[in-house]
Amino acid sequence: MTSTSERIADEIRARIRSGELAPGAPVPSTRRIVAEHGVAMATASRVLDALRRDGLVEVRRGVGTVVAAGAVGGTTAGGPPASAPTVDDVVRLAMATADAEGLGGLSMRRIATDLGIPTMTLYRYVRGREELLARMLDTVYATSPLPDPLPDGWRARAEVCARTMWAAFQRHPWAAHVMSMTRPQVLPHGVAHTEALLSAFGDVGGRRLDLDTRMHLTVSVFQLVRGLGVGVEPATQARRDDGLTDEEWMDRTLPDLQAVADPRRYPHLAAATGTDIDLTLDSLFEFGLARLLDGYAVFLGEAS
Repeated sequence: MTSTSERIADEIRARIRSGELAPGAPVPSTRRIVAEHGVAMATASRVLDALRRDGLVEVRRGVGTVVAAGAVGGTTAGGPPASAPTVDDVVRLAMATADAEGLGGLSMRRIATDLGIPTMTLYRYVRGREELLARMLDTVYATSPLPDPLPDGWRARAEVCARTMWAAFQRHPWAAHVMSMTRPQVLPHGVAHTEALLSAFGDVGGRRLDLDTRMHLTVSVFQLVRGLGVGVEPATQARRDDGLTDEEWMDRTLPDLQAVADPRRYPHLAAATGTDIDLTLDSLFEFGLARLLDGYAVFLGEAS
């Protein structure tokens, strides 16, 4: 009996072989497969795994899973790499997969398949998914260096640290989900960011702050950025799934929101729904960072 994942994979294979899905064209994402066929995420992942094993699809960074360039009659002109992959190859491929499809599309089996090696062989490179995620996050820090030299002044330094991290989360929407505030990973390239803020708060207004206070000031900046950053991946995935910009989605949703925002019970919300307010993740980041640092200024005795 043909399994559900095999049946769905056969449907997509037929669309590729018929030319309906040409090389470079996006194929249904795992979430679209879930929505269209009413299956579990694991089943949807098996569909794409099967297509990758056939060489019919490939992950393209910033786009998602697309029909492979050489897909003809169920095979591609390429194949697995001629030489054994390195740890860097594993991490780069994992990052490209997560960039394109989110963490939901990332698995040890998936990475091994894309590298053309047995799944168990992958554990020679990393001990498991957690180590792989940590290496991915460390690479995000490595490719998002702080300026050298850093600006003087605690506020200027806090701003550049926060904005550097925010930009990294835009490039890698999954990274905020991986970053832990309660059980921080050991990240060799990430320690520079922590050190930069700890040193910024070392001597403020001629007084030396204790380490406990400096750690709380530092981690609170990170938490603000991470807290907003976790919204980047679902927003990115939603745009891929339905093809709508955030503005287009809001235009469609606004009538329903206005219908429930009874001005007699919710006058302030009703007024807001009738006003063109530029409320985005970027605006929330800028507003939140500014207000957080305003509060720091009061705490540090620098407010006028």
